[in-house]
Amino acid sequence: MRKHITYITRKEHFNAAHKLYNPSWSEEKNNDVFGKCANKYWHGHNFDLYVTVKGIANPETGFVVDLKKLKTIIRSQITEELDHKNLNEDVPFLKGIMPSIENIIVIIWDRLEPHLPEGCSLHKITLYETPNNFVEYYGE
Repeated sequence: MRKHITYITRKEHFNAAHKLYNPSWSEEKNNDVFGKCANKYWHGHNFDLYVTVKGIANPETGFVVDLKKLKTIIRSQITEELDHKNLNEDVPFLKGIMPSIENIIVIIWDRLEPHLPEGCSLHKITLYETPNNFVEYYGE
């Protein structure tokens, strides 16, 4: 059988609250820019995270990655840290960072990448904030 690069995706889920608010701006400017997302009482989302890795399948297992291992890595590095948390206040690796989905996804990539097993690499991460709003990141 010829060697070929394949892509495999694991989906995980977490719930979290956040607020988009720039403390150096007035409340009026925050409300103009961020709207409901600047609510002083926070707001929450049911996030869906898709982690896609790529590689050449191991000829002995047929796997690019053991999905049980990938699940464990995602959960220990990401979902257990973010689930049912306030992203502005409760997550040390997000301290001082505007918790937009664009910023969160880059940090997720940086947290996952060093923990992946040999033989696979991150290809893409997709983070859904709502069914209509999502971001994709390719590590660029």
